[in-house]
Amino acid sequence: MKKLVLLAVPALLGAGLIIGCDHNSDHSSKSSDAKMMQAAGGKTAVANVTAAKAATTQPSFGNTTGTVTFTQVGDDKVKVAVDLQGLPPGKHGFHIHQKGDLSAPDLTSAGGHFNPEGHKHGGPDSEMHHAGDLGNLEADSSGNVKKEMTVEGISVGTGAKNDITGTSVIVHAKADDLKTDPAGNSGARIAGGTIEAKQ
Repeated sequence: MKKLVLLAVPALLGAGLIIGCDHNSDHSSKSSDAKMMQAAGGKTAVANVTAAKAATTQPSFGNTTGTVTFTQVGDDKVKVAVDLQGLPPGKHGFHIHQKGDLSAPDLTSAGGHFNPEGHKHGGPDSEMHHAGDLGNLEADSSGNVKKEMTVEGISVGTGAKNDITGTSVIVHAKADDLKTDPAGNSGARIAGGTIEAKQ
């Protein structure tokens, strides 16, 4: 009996060490993931985009659906990932607007462009532009857009005045000329979605 106990003790200790190592390595990998997420910013907000009620009465405006995802990258940049379907082929002005209220059939309830610094309208690469000026999207012949860009001048979930959480993203009927105030002559608001923090 003593021999069996003596043999069992080292075996149990070895198993405990293996389990302990596995547990520690799992813990450290989770902790390093969290650190990487923190370093990259990591906060995300999503706009579920649908066609404006007024646009649905205009066949030429398409029937847009999809998502636009905003992810904070570091301190001063946001990655924007666009995945939309049902747009009329061609270029469309694409902006962040002041409010998340999309109750008006023509989406005018979303207010003007998100512009906390009071700048003039322009393209995302212009020296002077609204924080919400994201330029143009180009839909392919099937009405699809998949695009990624990284922008400065906005933030996600920071509580700063350039925080876009609770605002909205709007797609316009025509191309943005990237210069004319207040919206680049981009025409009707054909689709939009409120930008909401992702839990």
